[in-house]
Amino acid sequence: MNRRSFAQSLGGAVAVSALGRSSFSKESSSDGTPGRIMAIAAHPGDGLFTMGAVLAHQIERRGSGVLLSLSLGEKGAPKDIQVEHYGEMQRTATQKATQLLGAEAVFLAYPDAQIPFNEESALAVCDAIRQYKPDVVVTHWSGSWHKDHQNCHLIVRDAVFYAALETLARSSPAHSVSKIYYAENWEDASNFVPDTYLDIEAVYEKWLQACDFYPMWRGQTGFFRYNDYYSALSIMRGCLSGFKHAVALMSDPGQRMDRPRLL
Repeated sequence: MNRRSFAQSLGGAVAVSALGRSSFSKESSSDGTPGRIMAIAAHPGDGLFTMGAVLAHQIERRGSGVLLSLSLGEKGAPKDIQVEHYGEMQRTATQKATQLLGAEAVFLAYPDAQIPFNEESALAVCDAIRQYKPDVVVTHWSGSWHKDHQNCHLIVRDAVFYAALETLARSSPAHSVSKIYYAENWEDASNFVPDTYLDIEAVYEKWLQACDFYPMWRGQTGFFRYNDYYSALSIMRGCLSGFKHAVALMSDPGQRMDRPRLL
């Protein structure tokens, strides 16, 4: 075992993803061009901090990206800002951030801390998937202590199934997502085992600028040091994967398979 493979084993990854030479970065649409990635997050900050660099990476490759936020994350407001006003601040920050990255911002209207896991929410996300037709979906891992994140994971799981169901009549025709990945989030860390590293060096600074539109990234809304944590995490994941800055992702267990080696 060499140093690189040993470092990767410490990081829990079995595959390294780099620009232009990985199964992840080669995700493309039917005409051979880089495809569309949809990041689906419970709250806008989760989307930008943990999935924004993935969107930026695909857009840098001339693909496209969409950030779908199930709520505005309004109940994370500091004591001196009204919840409704903070929600609009979150919306504005997300619009500015996605515009900087070249992505689209889409919002559902569920209340923060009360995102429901039911047929209605799963079908709402199904409709968004059918409308935007992503090749890849990135969302929350299930191992979270946050109720909204847990429900988002379950909603997306059902939404991807519904979106591909030809016999389910909705406003848009059926669409099948090729792959699902789970983002690395400090709140979703239980049993998170990354198996894909994405080199984000080309978009690192732009991603940081996008995150900086959010007050909580700058430490203005609470105790957690989002800026320090996620910027340091990208360096740590870069160390393990051999890149300067990297994002670690976990592929959905249902889409993994062992392929026999042909001699």
